[in-house]
Amino acid sequence: MKNFEYVIKDELGIHARPAGMLVKEAKKYESKIMISKDGKAVEATKLMALMGLAVKCGQTIGVEVSGADEEAACEAMKSFLENNL
Repeated sequence: MKNFEYVIKDELGIHARPAGMLVKEAKKYESKIMISKDGKAVEATKLMALMGLAVKCGQTIGVEVSGADEEAACEAMKSFLENNL
């Protein structure tokens, strides 16, 4: 299992467009990718659950990746977050 934390820099937080892109990116991997905030964790492949976290700018999210391709999935998630959020 791999995990890391990321502070959201997008002034709108995780809103619809980047959340949809995040879901699309997460679905490319076999590994289970979980996004957590304030003790609540959701699967990165579930758009409405992700939006339900209501992540705002400046808040920290946790990303946990586990599965067969966790190394690649973790790097992809880090890269996606840095480039989009």
